[in-house]
Amino acid sequence: MHALVGGGPTAPRRARSARSYATAATTGAVLAALVGAVSGGCKERVTRAQCDEVLTRFAELVVKEKSPKASAEVIKAEQTRERDEAARDDNFKNCTTELRADEYRCAMAATTAEGLIKCLE
Repeated sequence: MHALVGGGPTAPRRARSARSYATAATTGAVLAALVGAVSGGCKERVTRAQCDEVLTRFAELVVKEKSPKASAEVIKAEQTRERDEAARDDNFKNCTTELRADEYRCAMAATTAEGLIKCLE
């Protein structure tokens, strides 16, 4: 991504595009992990609101890792983008039947995006 940041009037646009692509790929990994969380027996499941909370937390962690000094507005915009992307993802619709409560608690306690993803694997 740093290679895209450089001179010329389109450099910021290219860098922004590369960041969007990288975030979209990571979001895809989170959505796949949310859906791929293996269910077992009669384990307690999460609500739709809790699924949304995991995405919101993930977006916050991603933004803070990329830009530790990101403003509240930047974080909120990324959270909105993540939720919008998830709403279009058929796999995310299975979150409430696939994600266990213990995985949710782990994800919400995670301090890094990678840590959150590991909670869902």
